Amino acid sequence: MGIAILGGIMDSLNSASKSSEKEENLPPRLPTRFLATCRSDRSASRIKNELGKYKANLDVIQSDNVRAMKEADVVLLACKPFYVKDVLEAEGVREALEGKLLISILAGVPEAQLEGLLYPGLSHEEVREKITIVRTMPNTASKVRESMTVINQSTPPLPQDTKNLVHWMMSRIGKVVEIEPKNMDACTALCGSGPAFAALIMEALADGGVAMGIPRAEANLMAAQVMRGTTGLVQDGEHPAILREKVSTPGGCTIGGLLVLEDGAVRSHVSRAVREATVVASLLGSGAKNVNGTRH
Repeated sequence: MGIAILGGIMDSLNSASKSSEKEENLPPRLPTRFLATCRSDRSASRIKNELGKYKANLDVIQSDNVRAMKEADVVLLACKPFYVKDVLEAEGVREALEGKLLISILAGVPEAQLEGLLYPGLSHEEVREKITIVRTMPNTASKVRESMTVINQSTPPLPQDTKNLVHWMMSRIGKVVEIEPKNMDACTALCGSGPAFAALIMEALADGGVAMGIPRAEANLMAAQVMRGTTGLVQDGEHPAILREKVSTPGGCTIGGLLVLEDGAVRSHVSRAVREATVVASLLGSGAKNVNGTRH
């Protein structure tokens, strides 16, 4: 996800240098240098291979988060949620982050938890005097610049320049919306887990086509384009229920298929999947384990 976000930013900067159009609400300063940290030679090679095409000022630093944090103005925290304690409590990290903007994309890790790891015992107001922390939740579609990224509303509100910078960064990889902190776990489920749920439904649509004789490759293409076209109509202002009704001709094939889906409680199961994912998301930051002993 970190590679996708950096790639979106780098690509946007390259495009902006070639375009005469001026974007609104730009932050006063845009990134000019990028530092990516990793632990292995394999990860370093992957970062260089995937981001090298953007011709940006990029340094890849192995096993030295503190050095990168010291040199950066903005830090994107993109480790696995259960590693956050090790990362933020490492020696020198607190000092390296002081006065910086820390943007977290960690699922299930609220700002209060990040504050507690960095400055245990300090109030939210006291922490804000030392560091600015912003929680965000992008999704896997960042790779193709089609993420739905949710930004946690900060209290007190962020300075306008900082807010513009966060929005600018995240809008490089897709659409952005701000939401109240109490809804962040639900947004993690809907936006973060949602692509997996949508992929399952898309696969089922393709399976149905294959069962009726359509070759697999063509069925996958058709199912993907059907979902893409449907989302385009909804984003253009069409309500899903109205769209469904428009397709459902009396006595037609669509209403027959919809009845089968309703018999199978598809609507209820999909909604409950989001609810269950929300519960699990609330446990991610704590490193909680499920009944089988594996991490959520």
